[in-house]
Amino acid sequence: MRPTKEQSLEVYRRMRRIRTFEERVGELFVRQQTAGSMLHLSIAEEAAAVGVTYPMREGDSFTTHHRGHGIFLARGADPKRMMAEIAGKADGYCRGKGGSMHIADRTLGHLGANAIVGGGIPAVVGAGLSYKVLAKPNVSIAFFGDGAMQQGVLYESMNLAALWRLPVVFVCVNNQWGMGTRIDRAAANTQFHERARTFGLEGHVVDGADVFAVIDIAERLVQGARDGRAAYLSVECYRYYGHARMDKSPYRTPEEEAEGRKQDPIQRAITRLREKDGATTGEFEAIDAAIAQEMDEAVEFAINAAPPPVTDLFRDVYDDHEPAPEPLRKRLERILTTNLTATN
Repeated sequence: MRPTKEQSLEVYRRMRRIRTFEERVGELFVRQQTAGSMLHLSIAEEAAAVGVTYPMREGDSFTTHHRGHGIFLARGADPKRMMAEIAGKADGYCRGKGGSMHIADRTLGHLGANAIVGGGIPAVVGAGLSYKVLAKPNVSIAFFGDGAMQQGVLYESMNLAALWRLPVVFVCVNNQWGMGTRIDRAAANTQFHERARTFGLEGHVVDGADVFAVIDIAERLVQGARDGRAAYLSVECYRYYGHARMDKSPYRTPEEEAEGRKQDPIQRAITRLREKDGATTGEFEAIDAAIAQEMDEAVEFAINAAPPPVTDLFRDVYDDHEPAPEPLRKRLERILTTNLTATN
């Protein structure tokens, strides 16, 4: 990629939006305004989200894992609706029922986030098959973590994608840790792209701290997928924080974390913009200030939004044409009333 200064600043802006959004999600948790306690932040994985989604077009689709806030935001999601969903509010993308780990929006091509490790991967094979059968020029991308590399469903999916020449790209955001297990303690061979090649896919690995390197390889792989060449990409990065918001990561040494935090894709982008494009501190500060205000407004929107009404309990669970299930309390009252009437 040979971006102009304006394009490079836009790439930086997208990454900074993700970083700031995730920081505000952490604040929302501290303020006890989130729905549930399981929040998985994608801080330091911004280059994977922005870089891989950069060549995607309208009509393309994707799935994410439980650490997918940034990916959805990179595809154009509204941070207010995202924050409301994380807060369990009716104005959220899934009316507050999905929460942090199950956000979805088919209008933006998001086929669903999934808390099951590897659970969302097969959906892109189905999407890719539909594009091929319907002769649509679209691609479907599966995002997952390194923990999913040990899941059989990934290999079944990669095999079918290669065998049927589907417009699919499998993207492993390898942040080196699956919960509290370091990746080299879970896999004998951590060169995951080599596994993909055995199935007949193009297999590549890229430095997840260099967003422009990610864009370069993603543009080639996504275009190849549109032409029927399914592919796999490992984006190597480092998870800054624990597995979830409450995890203090005692399984990692301070020295390891200090070294890992040097792999900051945002700082790398700033350095590049300064050196190659002459970007100024004022330009960065202006972008950062606008994003901070946007995300502060998203937090307040989520806090002030209304929770879903009890009457929505079964909405989206049963078909709209089916009668709604009778609440237990109402059923008991009906039974008791009927019995009393019959006794009298």
